[in-house]
Amino acid sequence: MAIKKGDFIEVDYIGKLLDSNEIFDLTKEEDAKKNKVHNPRAKYGSKKVCVGEGQLVNGLDEAFIGKDLDKIYNIELTPEKAFGKKDAKLMKIVPTNIFTKQNIRPMPGLQVNIDNSIGTIKTVSGGRTIVDFNHPLAGRDVKYEFKITKIIKDDKEKIETLINPITNMLNITPEIEVKEGNAKIKTHMKDLFEKTFKEKITKLIPSVKKVAFEEISAKV
Repeated sequence: MAIKKGDFIEVDYIGKLLDSNEIFDLTKEEDAKKNKVHNPRAKYGSKKVCVGEGQLVNGLDEAFIGKDLDKIYNIELTPEKAFGKKDAKLMKIVPTNIFTKQNIRPMPGLQVNIDNSIGTIKTVSGGRTIVDFNHPLAGRDVKYEFKITKIIKDDKEKIETLINPITNMLNITPEIEVKEGNAKIKTHMKDLFEKTFKEKITKLIPSVKKVAFEEISAKV
């Protein structure tokens, strides 16, 4: 059965730069070891996504549509379909003393967080530091090899798939219960999840008719 927009799937992939063949992302630990890019601190595993929801780069997300299970596919993506073009407006001049006040020694290549935006230092000259807030792979052509391994049918697993981008970022694990079309989600930061996902869950998972969120109290 061909994959369509709105399907929930599990997928494995390897992402490489088109010009150098350098791997920048992959899902399977065995592939990381085989290609000598294994990171013992990394979390490996198939990605769960809702097709068409932009949980992966646009070109890869779009490529899933019409594909079959357990077949290997290869695609090439331009920057517009991958990590975007380089935007000169995202090259910012920052006073160097911002870093020295935080006991950070600025140097080219160092990733920094300024006003909740991640950037990479390009040059340091006197009292000025140029920081690039473009995605590190902006402007690069890339390619992916991927295989869709599963169509997700379970409603609880579908909800987990939708909220994964935030739960992974915040490193929290909500408690999810689905019974007779009613979903109950217990989590920290209840208001954030309710605002972001309440309507989306019932729209993308029609068998879930009602969603209730409950705040988990912090342990003392």
